[in-house]
Amino acid sequence: MPRRRVAKPTPDASMTEAALDAMDADELRALLRGIIPWLDESAHARLVNALVDRAARSPSGWVPDGPTDAVVTEIVAFAEAAKRVGAADPTEVDDYLRQGSNAFLRKDYGTAYQMFRALLLPVGNVDIDLGQHETLDEVLGVDVAACAAQYVVCVYMTATPKGRGKAVLSAIDEMHGIGHFWEPLRELERVSVEPLPVFDDFLVQWRGLVEERMATHRRSDWDSDEDRWLREAVQRSEGSDGLATVARASKRAGDLRAWCGVLVEARDWEAALSAYAEAAELVTDRAYALGDFLDGAALAAQELGRRDLPRRLESAWREAPSMVRLRRWLGSSTTTKVFRKRVAEALSVCPTEARRQRALLHVLEGDVAAAVKLLAAAPGLGWSDGEHPGHLLFPLVASLVGGVDMPKETARDVDDLCLLADRDEPRLQTPDTAALLELANVTAPSDGTTRAAVMKAMRKAAEKRIAGVTEHKRRRHYGHAASLALACAEIDGSAETASWLVALVDEYRRYPALQRALGQRGARR
Repeated sequence: MPRRRVAKPTPDASMTEAALDAMDADELRALLRGIIPWLDESAHARLVNALVDRAARSPSGWVPDGPTDAVVTEIVAFAEAAKRVGAADPTEVDDYLRQGSNAFLRKDYGTAYQMFRALLLPVGNVDIDLGQHETLDEVLGVDVAACAAQYVVCVYMTATPKGRGKAVLSAIDEMHGIGHFWEPLRELERVSVEPLPVFDDFLVQWRGLVEERMATHRRSDWDSDEDRWLREAVQRSEGSDGLATVARASKRAGDLRAWCGVLVEARDWEAALSAYAEAAELVTDRAYALGDFLDGAALAAQELGRRDLPRRLESAWREAPSMVRLRRWLGSSTTTKVFRKRVAEALSVCPTEARRQRALLHVLEGDVAAAVKLLAAAPGLGWSDGEHPGHLLFPLVASLVGGVDMPKETARDVDDLCLLADRDEPRLQTPDTAALLELANVTAPSDGTTRAAVMKAMRKAAEKRIAGVTEHKRRRHYGHAASLALACAEIDGSAETASWLVALVDEYRRYPALQRALGQRGARR
């Protein structure tokens, strides 16, 4: 069965919002009634489920009809039969789970529990195959993870107060193959249709059970479910002070991040600065997390308007060098003199293996010839690696030396992937490469010897790229490889480069896809 396609946001999203705001409730109802019959089976199921759930939680008091005793018996018998044959029709399972959700929305927790348990356990344990390739969402219209959370709430509501903690923990373990309970307390509150009774007493039980389980398991540097559950319980009961106690005791990155993260969410920047600085000193897995904590301290300093921000940005780069951290530190320079001094300092300590950063630093200090040596020495494959200089340096030099704008795919900055977080959240100011070049006032090399060396290095890089993608049949990258060779010819109109390109095309005449890329790119130029 093919994967369900998910609609992507369109450029006219603001128009859609404006149109929705312009309609009253009756007009929206009429619109939905007109659209529902046109939806495919999957979209229809999801929309109807969402409508029923939203309506049942509204102040209107409406609830869906619940299943009869006969239907409950039918569902249990269906599940037993499906387990015997090892498979079931997902449409039937969809319908039965929806009826379980209806019982849940009516607060008929005993009935919902019985129906969910009959279906979710064998489905989660793969005792019943629904025909999915990977996830249940491929074949079910109902939100099966929400059903799993509703099942756990049913357990909460039907258990005795004294045994509620153990019952809920057992239920979450049962739903492990269906729902991801990263923050179980929040998840239970999210799906519940009424306040969870005697929650404070349950919280005490829950925290004790989680701590008991953690005591019997050897902890690693990687977060487990129990680590996250304990932090959630501690935050509920003791707030940031409790998280600080846990983090200081464990010195683990996950615990330290949770403590600092709560302070950032609260926009308590003074406390966040202190916490991030302490976390940087405490963390045991320094290679993995130290840079993140130093970034956090710098963010707090930025939000507080502190004058020591450049020093903190420098510290983050020196401890965990990356292109993004380098750009932040250099971009915080207030004068050209300071900028040049920082470039020189960075180049003197930049790790040898950080070829991409070193290439940028060479360009910023005006030594394009040294930069392209790194480009020529780089392998033809692995351009997507964070420290390969190709995607940064080739288009940069092509523009600087020859005024040639490379195709977009050659100019992407893979380090910027870490900057794709929610733009409404506070973030460190990170200048792009163009801003640094402007600050450095870099100019094209004017002497013939340097230009010749630059062109030789660029041709070498193009040769290695073409050799790499053809040898390993990376056909998706033939167009990119061709663009490098054609850029060399456009930058340098000499007979030497023209002859080189002709020889290159002839050498790879047995690769028609590459030949087409060279021809198509050449035609566009």
